[in-house]
Amino acid sequence: MNRVLITGANQGMGLATTKLFLKKGWRVAMVDINEELGKKECDKLKTEYGNVIEFFKCNISDISDIKSMRESIAMKFDGGVDGIVNCAGIFATGACHNLEEDQWDKIMDVDVKAIYLIAKVFIPYMMSQKKGSIVNVASCAGIQGDYNMVAYCAAKGAVVNMTRAMALDYGKYNIRTNTVSPAACATPMFKKNPQEVQETFAEANPLKHLCTPEEVAHAIYFLISEESNSCNGTNLEVTGGINIACGSPVVQEG
Repeated sequence: MNRVLITGANQGMGLATTKLFLKKGWRVAMVDINEELGKKECDKLKTEYGNVIEFFKCNISDISDIKSMRESIAMKFDGGVDGIVNCAGIFATGACHNLEEDQWDKIMDVDVKAIYLIAKVFIPYMMSQKKGSIVNVASCAGIQGDYNMVAYCAAKGAVVNMTRAMALDYGKYNIRTNTVSPAACATPMFKKNPQEVQETFAEANPLKHLCTPEEVAHAIYFLISEESNSCNGTNLEVTGGINIACGSPVVQEG
């Protein structure tokens, strides 16, 4: 049975991805900093899928915590994992002149540094088994940029290019590394926005709806699975096409 580690697994895209991998018959190491919520969600899933899922509390921006988690996973998952999904991420608004330095640092720690640290700890195992698949969740904001979110755009742009570098470095070990870049997604976090904000985002999308966590999960699963064996360094955008217009005013017909 294949084994996958998923960070940010307690809610939103991470939880949707966890559920999909379980449905596909994978063993799942569910990783998050929020232990109370993580154990609660894990226990729910165990009642349906059995002991093929375990929760691991981890501060993914702390390498000692990651190393400790690696040992725990090795004991419970027969040595390690076959796939890694870096889904954890945080967000803050602000431009350069009004974003606090500690906010910048936190976003870089969780959204960028954590991916590097997890790779540093887990990739040697994948190299030894001569196989592995990694998906790093970025954002279309890391490709095009966006207003008033300088740290988030910088972080997600770094994720996309770090993924390409990892794809080049580890392809020879049969380790594939790819990125999924969603647009605004109907996660619990996004749904905290006022209803009119949610409707504005949906209306701006060519498909007239937001992407869902489940849709992002299917993109992630495709890139982790053997269905995408020749995908390496790919950035799969799950956006509904909102990011492909040049931004100029247009006259819409029909």
